[in-house]
Amino acid sequence: ALVASLACIAAVVLVLAAAPAAARPQTGPGRPSGIEAALPVTSPWSWPLRSGRVVREYQAPAHEYGAGHRGLDLASTRTDQVRAPRGGVVAFSGRVADRGILTIDHGDGYVTTLEPIDSARVAGDRVRAGDIVGTIAVGGHVMAGALHLGVRLHGEYINPLTLFADLPRAVLLPCCR
Repeated sequence: ALVASLACIAAVVLVLAAAPAAARPQTGPGRPSGIEAALPVTSPWSWPLRSGRVVREYQAPAHEYGAGHRGLDLASTRTDQVRAPRGGVVAFSGRVADRGILTIDHGDGYVTTLEPIDSARVAGDRVRAGDIVGTIAVGGHVMAGALHLGVRLHGEYINPLTLFADLPRAVLLPCCR
């Protein structure tokens, strides 16, 4: 049973690796490079940094209070301006523990959190996708010069890459015995 399960997993990996070039994300000027940075043409979401790359990926916890990484850490320069990833209303702007945090309610159950950030925005400010909302600061769990992006949908953390990246879908193939 273990060998059959491993064979099925290998088949899924091979299908994803063999995705046609048209299904692979494209990059362009002013956008981070790599699969983690590609945007579908129709996405209402935009990256919060003009440059940067994913240095720590989302890791779902085993349960609601379990260990995990509930967002993405994006490397950049400390002088980078942070932009609203989607239009919405600032729900919170301030310091929590040792870092500045900005939370934007986008409606439809989506809420993003950006940290550490220095921001002059205040709760109630309306922002559009791409509006400058602050600059990268220091503090929290991210390395210096990085930005943490967390996204919740109806109160549950989700992988932000599902909103930003045009990732090929896994195809389950019949398994052998």
